[in-house]
Amino acid sequence: MADSVALDPVDLHILRLLQNDARTTYRELAAEVGVAPSTCLDRVTRLRRSGVILGHQLRLDPARLGRGLEALLSVQVRPHRRELIGPFVERIRTLPETRALFHLTGPDDYLVHVAVTGTADLQRLVLDEFTSRREVARVETRLIFQQWECGPLLPPPAGSSESGH
Repeated sequence: MADSVALDPVDLHILRLLQNDARTTYRELAAEVGVAPSTCLDRVTRLRRSGVILGHQLRLDPARLGRGLEALLSVQVRPHRRELIGPFVERIRTLPETRALFHLTGPDDYLVHVAVTGTADLQRLVLDEFTSRREVARVETRLIFQQWECGPLLPPPAGSSESGH
């Protein structure tokens, strides 16, 4: 696991603001957090170089792109061996329907978030791209009715333990 980076209150404020709107200008950030624009630029640059900021993403509405049905696919791979997992992961990541892919512990090996045009497209995807693969032992499908964005990700408060207790 990567080492955490020491962040002061100004860094945390910058991160909170950028997570709410990554298009915020350095001038706007600087005014909001109470530092000079050049200081703000230096801090954001340091946060990028240290790996705290990984990049910027554009979020799209799948429904407006004709993919109004989203689902979570729980996938069990058997046997769970590296030589099978690599090609499986690469194939699933290249599918235009795939929004996110998670490797898990527990009875399911993968959780795949997909966006499709409708139920027939979902059925085609499951049958043609998942269950047709020899290494896929089981696929369980859950439709997503609604999802919510949550607050910005910040480090745990000082003094909290890793286990959350």
